[in-house]
Amino acid sequence: MNKKIIDLIIAILVIAVGIGIWIISSNNKTESDNNSNNTNTTENENSNESQEENINSDDKKVAVIYFSATGTTKKVARYIKNATGGDLIEIVPKEKYTDSDLNYGNDNSRANKEQNDSNARPEIKKHINTDNYDVIYLGYPIWWGDVPKIILTFLDNHNLNDKTIIPFCTSGSTGISGSLSTLKNYNKNVNWIDGKRFASGVSQNEVTNWVNEISY
Repeated sequence: MNKKIIDLIIAILVIAVGIGIWIISSNNKTESDNNSNNTNTTENENSNESQEENINSDDKKVAVIYFSATGTTKKVARYIKNATGGDLIEIVPKEKYTDSDLNYGNDNSRANKEQNDSNARPEIKKHINTDNYDVIYLGYPIWWGDVPKIILTFLDNHNLNDKTIIPFCTSGSTGISGSLSTLKNYNKNVNWIDGKRFASGVSQNEVTNWVNEISY
């Protein structure tokens, strides 16, 4: 074999070895970059999860609890639920109120008798678990300028001490002040927030604006 052919073979081998070294080096660098990117991605994901946990830990659990005999208060309660994202819970009487029960012109009607009896506590059909809530919107219609006695039953049956409760009511004209005074005096361990009276024609926007104003 002449010298030129040997030199050519050697040159080819040198080039092949060089290419091999370059390929191995390039692959190692790519793996290193990928590992670095994966580490950074994991750290970012963990950081985001941590931030989300911090945000969630500061969130207050909200319930919208209401009694509605005719459906008017129920509508407002749904509006508040939409505005807050809280849980909607109805106070259901064990004995449903009929139209005759709500006949305010009849002194012997059920509602009249209850409102005139300071000891009246109408039974609630099902116990409501309030333990996990920090803020409760408490809704009711105004009966004779005051809260229906079933609302006092609710207060009797639940430990609401140190919770924040925001009353809201519905009526044709009577304001919330009389019923609010009753509630504040009935349980002084609750953080009562001055609430609001709504008419039957109130809109979702009006209710949402009120919720945003009180910042709960």
